[in-house]
Amino acid sequence: MKYKEIKNEIKSSLKKTRFEHTMGVVKTAVRLAEIYGCDRKKAKYAALLHDCAKYLLDQEKIEMCRRHDMPISPAEMENPSLLHAKCGAIMARDTYGIEDEDILHSIMVHTTGVPDMSLLDQIVFVADYIEPGRDKAPRLNELRKLAEKDLNQTTRLILEDTVSYLREYQPSHMDPTTAAACQFYCEK
Repeated sequence: MKYKEIKNEIKSSLKKTRFEHTMGVVKTAVRLAEIYGCDRKKAKYAALLHDCAKYLLDQEKIEMCRRHDMPISPAEMENPSLLHAKCGAIMARDTYGIEDEDILHSIMVHTTGVPDMSLLDQIVFVADYIEPGRDKAPRLNELRKLAEKDLNQTTRLILEDTVSYLREYQPSHMDPTTAAACQFYCEK
């Protein structure tokens, strides 16, 4: 499926604000890909599809993961909205015809992060957090500037902020992968 066709389908399947967020992630991911020498086309597709499973019902996400032998952590069972990333990778492949493993992996880890992310993984992870429509996270302006200079440092700070927030406000929603990613980037 071509980019424009996928974009039209995504636009019709997402709420207006979620589609605007998605297009902000696309713009940010392409910009970061240009800066860091990553494949712009991969960044564009991964960003476009990163939230394609956002509005599946929780039970649908759980069932989709089980059908595709995708492991579900206790944190994901507690908060199935986290599964939209794994389901998004499944849908990107099965619904939208994306076969590129780099794109699929970056969609799958864009919410939790993972230790030692690929460049594309980091670009989508960071772009999702700092896109222009975001306004709730701490130090967004600092992170937006830093993202154009040091992607590893930006990834580390985002993970630190995420872990800090989850520990304080939603400890049961802390996915162990996020904690492991944070530890990896703090030690890097």
